[in-house]
Amino acid sequence: MLNGSELGTFRKQLLDWFRQFRRDLPWRQTREPYRIWLSEIMLQQTRVAAAIPYYERFLECFPDVRALAAAPQEDILRAWSGLGYYSRARNLQKAALQIVAKHGGQFPMRLEDALALPGIGNYTAAAILSIALGEKLAVLDGNVARVIARLGAIRGDLRESARWQKLQETADCLLDPESPGDWNQAMMELGATLCTPKSPQCLLCPVAHYCQARKLGFAESLPEKRKKRATVEVTLAAAVFTDEKGQTLLLPPPRNTKERTSADHVPTLVSKMWHFPTLSVTEEPAANLLAFLRKLTPEVRRHKWQLVPAGRVRHAVTYRAIAIFTFFIYVKRLPRFPGARKVPLSDISGLPVSNLTRKVAHSALAAAASLPAKK
Repeated sequence: MLNGSELGTFRKQLLDWFRQFRRDLPWRQTREPYRIWLSEIMLQQTRVAAAIPYYERFLECFPDVRALAAAPQEDILRAWSGLGYYSRARNLQKAALQIVAKHGGQFPMRLEDALALPGIGNYTAAAILSIALGEKLAVLDGNVARVIARLGAIRGDLRESARWQKLQETADCLLDPESPGDWNQAMMELGATLCTPKSPQCLLCPVAHYCQARKLGFAESLPEKRKKRATVEVTLAAAVFTDEKGQTLLLPPPRNTKERTSADHVPTLVSKMWHFPTLSVTEEPAANLLAFLRKLTPEVRRHKWQLVPAGRVRHAVTYRAIAIFTFFIYVKRLPRFPGARKVPLSDISGLPVSNLTRKVAHSALAAAASLPAKK
């Protein structure tokens, strides 16, 4: 794509721009591998603005890899609660345990050792090792791929295997060997702030002169859109028990199951975390929910509970569009479900819960405020 003196000028212009205009982000104040690693994991599927407060709170709870390895998983998930994609948090601890056991508590310096850690792929390994340790490894993520595609006027599905490999080879060639960490961050910063998916700010771009797509007049149409997976509609019903003290019940994280995961698989939808009694339904949500509760414990059969509709919640998980019918069940004393815990309905954050569960709680509280007071 570029070579010789032209490549040198390109690198200098992009690095000068980055060092002058880069965003002041907390993980850019350090070269500590643990903190770089944490930031890279959090920024997967999460916007920078949303990740910053979680990053800072997480470090207060788990300041280093040994603290993370030694912590109860429930504490880690509670600190992560709200960020979504909770397998990231689980893999963080698995990797921390491996780092402590096999690498003396130090993030491994060799690429093959980093790639052997749970939750770390080619991009994450290259980012950590280049930024924290100065290794000459080029990153390739969505932002970088978009920049390279526009520079080279590359059409087609960028995620197609052979094309992605070509993009990686180009990223490797463009990498500044003198400043690999800054270079990778500069490429990502360019894609995140100027060379954005929609309305790229070409007039402000420090390397617009080299952009073939801009010269040809179709920069904004690249990369070409991928075919999205068809949306699947999922309907759930959730029971929100409430006693006279405002306490409610949450069921424990579902145990690992070997059953095939379907679009309406409740353990997946609640991120395998604490949740309200919930099941997938196709019709008659109240009747099916009551039958489900009766199966949870024999005690339920002795009660004639009234399920009070408490609104419908909308939620999305990847390709799923989820509607959750929420029902209040007012009781003098909360029933006993295996492993369940009592928490205030007004604040269920004492346990690690998913965004779906949090939405159900918020909907129930809003509905409760509009219902007549119980005598």
